[in-house]
Amino acid sequence: MKPLTMLAGGDIILGEDSAAYFSGVAEALKNADIRLGQLEVMYGNDIAAYGDLHRELTNLEPLKDFFDVLTLSGNHMFDGGTESIAQTLGWLDQNQIPHTGGGMNQEEAERPVIMVKEGIRFGFLNFNCTGPKAAWAGPDKAGGAYVEILTQYDLGDVANPGGPPTSIKTSPEVTSFCSMIRQIEALRLRCDILTVYFHKGLVHKPAKLAEYEKLVSYAAIDAGADVVFASHAHLLRGVELYKGKAIYHGLNNFIAWVPSLRPDFKAQKGSKTADFDPEGWAHKRMEMFGFVPDGNYPTYPFHPQAVYTIAALCHIEEGKIVRNGFLPAIVGKDGITRIVSRKEGGQEVLAYMETITRQAGLNGVYQWAGDEIIVGEG
Repeated sequence: MKPLTMLAGGDIILGEDSAAYFSGVAEALKNADIRLGQLEVMYGNDIAAYGDLHRELTNLEPLKDFFDVLTLSGNHMFDGGTESIAQTLGWLDQNQIPHTGGGMNQEEAERPVIMVKEGIRFGFLNFNCTGPKAAWAGPDKAGGAYVEILTQYDLGDVANPGGPPTSIKTSPEVTSFCSMIRQIEALRLRCDILTVYFHKGLVHKPAKLAEYEKLVSYAAIDAGADVVFASHAHLLRGVELYKGKAIYHGLNNFIAWVPSLRPDFKAQKGSKTADFDPEGWAHKRMEMFGFVPDGNYPTYPFHPQAVYTIAALCHIEEGKIVRNGFLPAIVGKDGITRIVSRKEGGQEVLAYMETITRQAGLNGVYQWAGDEIIVGEG
């Protein structure tokens, strides 16, 4: 049985000249046998809310060359309403790109992808753990598969009702959590390698994990997942091994073209809604998360540490994942993500991963193998 590799990237947001933004990762994608990524936003033609965000369907064209599976469920899924979901799903189906996590109703959104490569059955599921509820699919509503997360603010011993909490506790809501577990258990019976991709994390905050992130990840593996990937924070997170299975807690951005997040962005057209206001969010984001984007990155206005990213790489032999690793990458001032060798910046990415892994108290340890970084357990 031929050895295989599965590559997983983080959030994907495409816009103008979308093909050019794959130039720095194209070779790595072409070399992998299974390519997986998270489509962060929906697309569509003549979507009023999208205005001048360049989310027309034509900008999705590069996906046909580079991805075998896409996950869809995330907090931005309903930004363009039902119509953008319908158009995105239609385009993916027309171009024969398998997808999971999104649908015109909850049954469709929870439908897994099962694909066969070299006789090995690969299964994929996707869940949004971040909200908002508008993005969730329902029995008769388009949206994404989800696990609801409950948040409790604890004042500890401070006698100050209404004041800032001393700790914030998060946990999955029972009904949606049990549904997730049942879906994974059912898929386990139908595939050889099972991947779960979560939309989770503390957005724009370096290193730290919320309590629920380990809970849902561990539960996914206990239910049968062989590997867990995640994105949403728009920053890298460390990797840990649980029962010998890798959890990539945050893959950051893979390809992201979002000049609308610049502080100086002014919408020329489009209509904001209660759920979607790009111009307002660009300013609110800085206030909420305490960072100012570097003006030298006009199409990539994220946290300064977001320039470091990775592509997860799982090595498969005899129908099992035998080694987990990643390819280091750096986003340039031109907004292009480039896989980098050890000497070209890879060591910087490794040092960053080691730092955030240690800060989060995770057990992942890393070592070079050529220009790939292998994940072990410390």
